[in-house]
Amino acid sequence: MLEFDYVIVGAGSAGCVLANRLSEDPDTTVLLLEAGGVDPFWDWRIHMPAALAYPMSGSRYNWDYYTEPEPHLGDRIMHCPRGRVLGGSSTINGMVYIRGHALDYDRWAREDATLVSWDYRHCLPYFKKSATREGGGDEYHGDSGPLQIARGGENPLPRAFINSAREAGYPYTADMNGYQQEGFGPMDRTTYKGMRNSTSVSYLKPVIKRPNLIVLTRAQANRLIRTGRQIRGLEFFQKNRSHKAFANYEVILCGGPINNPKLLMLSGIGASDHLNEVGITPTHHLPGVGRNLQDHLEICVQMECLKPVSIYKYYNLPGKVLIGAQWLFTRKGLGASNQFEAGGFIRSRAGVEHPNLQYHFFPMAVRYDGTNPSKSHGFQAHVGPIRSQSKGWVRLRSANPNDAPAICFNYMSQPEDWEDFRAAVRLTREIFEQQSFAPYRGAELSPGANVQSDADLDTYLRGAVESAYHASCSCKMGSDDLSVVDNNCNLHGLDGLRIVDSSIMPSIVSGNLNAPTIMLAEKAADIIAGKPPLEPIDVPVYVAKDYREKQR
Repeated sequence: MLEFDYVIVGAGSAGCVLANRLSEDPDTTVLLLEAGGVDPFWDWRIHMPAALAYPMSGSRYNWDYYTEPEPHLGDRIMHCPRGRVLGGSSTINGMVYIRGHALDYDRWAREDATLVSWDYRHCLPYFKKSATREGGGDEYHGDSGPLQIARGGENPLPRAFINSAREAGYPYTADMNGYQQEGFGPMDRTTYKGMRNSTSVSYLKPVIKRPNLIVLTRAQANRLIRTGRQIRGLEFFQKNRSHKAFANYEVILCGGPINNPKLLMLSGIGASDHLNEVGITPTHHLPGVGRNLQDHLEICVQMECLKPVSIYKYYNLPGKVLIGAQWLFTRKGLGASNQFEAGGFIRSRAGVEHPNLQYHFFPMAVRYDGTNPSKSHGFQAHVGPIRSQSKGWVRLRSANPNDAPAICFNYMSQPEDWEDFRAAVRLTREIFEQQSFAPYRGAELSPGANVQSDADLDTYLRGAVESAYHASCSCKMGSDDLSVVDNNCNLHGLDGLRIVDSSIMPSIVSGNLNAPTIMLAEKAADIIAGKPPLEPIDVPVYVAKDYREKQR
């Protein structure tokens, strides 16, 4: 039996942050449980930025979940990777650092009056606190936080992408995480000195020897322990044995949008009818557990490249050995980049206040997980809507903790999803037709020049859309009937339990989710420790003046 002040479940993007911040007080004891193993220094697959496809597509560091047949995608079963290792999904993700739009956080506060302290002006100080940005800080960026942020480079194809977007009439933005998200420009990434900068590396490793912090790996939480309305601790399984850990103050769930609902439901917390279905006695009816599940989808518009400037020339054994050796001995070269050097945010149509389509540019025609490479030089734009209203669920298959949960995102269930995706393909084609791409532009590889009508595009999209791996919102924060936690991350109706990670987002933000999750944890750490919140920061935020009349 173990007893600590705080027991944190999940050493991922949020859990590592909380372990660091809560153990700053030497009189506070913290236990951090991680179901996966360590992130060994010798495994280049998780430390080399260019190797990002390996940990995401394997099962060594990944829960490797799959969805139920998605009803609006021809019953396709979609991959849902989640980090199962110190650092969680920050150890297996694409390392893109995007905060979302300021108006996302203002929307949270506008749609639920209890979330006024989660608007942008209250969140920005914690974005700044969390990170150190290459080139120094300013009114939008910090210069002394644990997370290291590097800037995108200036290779020929990403530069052509940015220039072509400007020729198509879109603005240039030097900083998508600052004053102006809208437009095209270089992308930020979570790397430092040529290596992945996960929360394990940035937050956990520097403090892991604190005497008041204990980290247990290969420790899977199976059930919460409760007395009356008080959560006392949990049972976890490690080394073929069941153990118990008790919290003097709180248990904090940081297991992510799939595993948090699973643990709650295994503990009798959730929708009573569903728990009865799987043979679990409901002990606390909370119908929002596992509901409101959201994600981002994307497709890749792929083009043949007429000049040998893409990274396809290295997509073979000798090329990979060359890049790997250069990275191993110098931490430089192609191996030091996630290759997402440029990107952008645009509005799909007039009347949209802030960008609802996101771009990641990649200098090769290949799937995100590294499979199905083209047989020639190419390049591609990952593009997709970032505020879909499609919502899904997480449920239990059984009362057995070892069974993977049932997951359905209900992708593309809204007519607007199809409209936005059609627009995304057509607007991307227009960018690729600009003069800056003329020296490189060959045939369209995907969807293909023959795919033009709405019907043909819909057929293509149904079989081609892929997850951007931004699962979220399944334990939403707020005060409505589907809310699971309140504005201080406390579980509704019970004491001694908080949830802190992307699962508590009321609605998905407009961009990648790692940066917002780290911000959530930084802000929650002050709430949990009873510290005064950082002073809100008021800064200008760009919104196109003519957005009601013009798409660009």
